[in-house]
Amino acid sequence: MIEEKIIKLLEEKFLEEDFQDCFVVDVNLNVNNKLEIFVDADSGITFEKCRKLSRYLEAFIDEEQWLGEKYTLEVSSPGISRPLKFIRQYQKNIGRKVEVFLADGSKKTAQFVAMEGDNIILEEKVRIKEGKKKRTEIVRTTIPFETINKTVVKISFSKK
Repeated sequence: MIEEKIIKLLEEKFLEEDFQDCFVVDVNLNVNNKLEIFVDADSGITFEKCRKLSRYLEAFIDEEQWLGEKYTLEVSSPGISRPLKFIRQYQKNIGRKVEVFLADGSKKTAQFVAMEGDNIILEEKVRIKEGKKKRTEIVRTTIPFETINKTVVKISFSKK
């Protein structure tokens, strides 16, 4: 299967010093021979790293004729709209607002503030009514990874 060959090639490339913090997020072969490869890095993936990985893979794909004469190869970061898949991705998104979809069908939108063991910690401001007065309280929620269906980073354009 082409996806498995691509992952193996990338794992070999990731042994090189310039790519040691990189990892594969997803590989998809779509209709019309469009091969999409999503990679990330602990230090953040750059356009230059994606370009080098693309050239590296292109050489093998062309030489071995895995996809024939006509194909499209896209190597990119997963992008902000794609769900987080790996703990490594969670770690680099601490401090950002996230939307967490849970196995029970509920969802939680809050600031992702920490990771502790097999859990993520979310923090949100909650308005609590006490008689005629309201007060704001910061509430922390611990969510075990095993209960998470998917987590998406929310884009915020507000100034702080």
